[in-house]
Amino acid sequence: MGQHDVDHRHEQSAAHHARGIHFTKTTSSGEVFVNQQVIDCPRCDAKVAAVTKAEVVFRDDNDPYPQKVALVVCPSCKSPLVGTSEELQVGHDEYEWMSLYRVWPPREDRVHQSIPEIVQISLHEAHSCFSARAFSACAVMCGRAIEGLCIHHDPKLRTLAKGLGALKTSGVIDTRLFEWGEALRKHRNLGAHATTERVSKEDARDLLDFASAICDYVFVLNEKFERFRARQKGVDEPLF
Repeated sequence: MGQHDVDHRHEQSAAHHARGIHFTKTTSSGEVFVNQQVIDCPRCDAKVAAVTKAEVVFRDDNDPYPQKVALVVCPSCKSPLVGTSEELQVGHDEYEWMSLYRVWPPREDRVHQSIPEIVQISLHEAHSCFSARAFSACAVMCGRAIEGLCIHHDPKLRTLAKGLGALKTSGVIDTRLFEWGEALRKHRNLGAHATTERVSKEDARDLLDFASAICDYVFVLNEKFERFRARQKGVDEPLF
């Protein structure tokens, strides 16, 4: 198929989707067809076949395949969701849209760019494990993220226990964050060794929040505060 045929097919696809606002059709027999797209619903904590309300198909100059942004509604909780997708070739002259990647409500698995890669990798995997309901694995990845934080500050540190102690002694973390880190360390060990004990969904969620909070405090908030202090230099003290 030539480039002209590809462009023509994409133009037809975009025009078809641009006309579909309500995305419902009634057949001659009276049966109502509803356009549905797969997306993850954070409120239901599950993949759902959401009902399409509107979508826009567009072309990126740097990508040969069309993309789209869709507004959909969860069929269970009725929450509105916004997702993006890309059309890929799956066979000779066969194309399919990928499942929607949710962009709103904002995803919880976003990791701040200020966090070093050695920590980012484990945080991303922790989020992936939690989404896959692998809660013990999530706990292990949370502990691994904090271990990466310790190694980032001192590559000579070989154990998480010594690393947390060193961070507390040097003032990188306070007593409360040290306690959170200790909880992560203990559950990391629980998840890493063969045992009949399991990490619950609630505990995994808390551990993931603890790990994210520690990393944000050390790498994101400290950096913001230093920039804030730098801007205050030369500013007169308030009169009251």
